Order: sequence, then structure tokens, then C-alpha cells
Amino acid sequence: MEWTRSGDDLFVRLDPGEEIHAALRALADEAEFDAAAITSGIGRTRGNHYGYMSDDHIYTRRSFEPAAELVSLQGNLARLEDGTAFTHIHATWCSDDNIVMAGHLFESTIHVVGEIHMRILSEAIMTRCPMENSEFVALRFS
Repeated sequence: MEWTRSGDDLFVRLDPGEEIHAALRALADEAEFDAAAITSGIGRTRGNHYGYMSDDHIYTRRSFEPAAELVSLQGNLARLEDGTAFTHIHATWCSDDNIVMAGHLFESTIHVVGEIHMRILSEAIMTRCPMENSEFVALRFS
């Protein structure tokens, strides 16, 4: 991973073998920020695990293992109550057959490259807190 910062904007390049969530969480610790909006991301990934949350607050999971074009990535980063960085990301991919897949991102590994823009929210205080009877980790503002 390499990154550059201009004010509150971070532009990140992820390299083959890096997992998106893990890399962005590590970046939050390295660059010392607590909250950010993940505004865009493109590249080529593999091992894409994604899905959606049902009305009963349970995630349905899907997988697409072959490499695919990362068409869009967006979300946010906040801290859990224990201070650990937590990313909530949605993504859209296109297979080599032009089949589009999209949803909540559970895991995705960079295959060729990932280029991601993040806007640091330097004045925001955001915390992720588990919800009772839910797989969702809710975003709270202070």
C-alpha cells in the first residue's frame, strides 16, 4: 500500500494480495484518523465476498472467487468502542462476462490494483456499536 494526503483527502493505492478492509483499517492507525468517508474505489479484485442484510438483520452472503473489475466502492470508517478501526463498505464488481455483482463488502483481495479515495472527517466523532439481535454494527455520533 502507498498513500498520499492533501488536507483531509487521502488517496490510496492497494497492491496485489492486500485485503481491502484490513488495509484501510491499518491505514487509519498509521495516518492517525478516527473517521472517514470512503468516497470511491476502482481496480481489480478477487475472492469477493459480499451480500445484503435481510429485514431480520441477518446477512445473506455471496461469493465470487475469480478476478473481477471493481467498478465502485464506497462507505465509511469509524472506531469501535474499544478504539479499533471499523470499515463499512459497499461495492460493485463486473465479471469478465459483464455480469454485475454488488452489495455489502465482507472481504475482497486486490488482484491487480485498488485505487481508493477517502475523506477524513477530522471534526466528526463516530462510533460503531453492535445492535442487539442484529449482525449490524450501528453508527453513532457524539
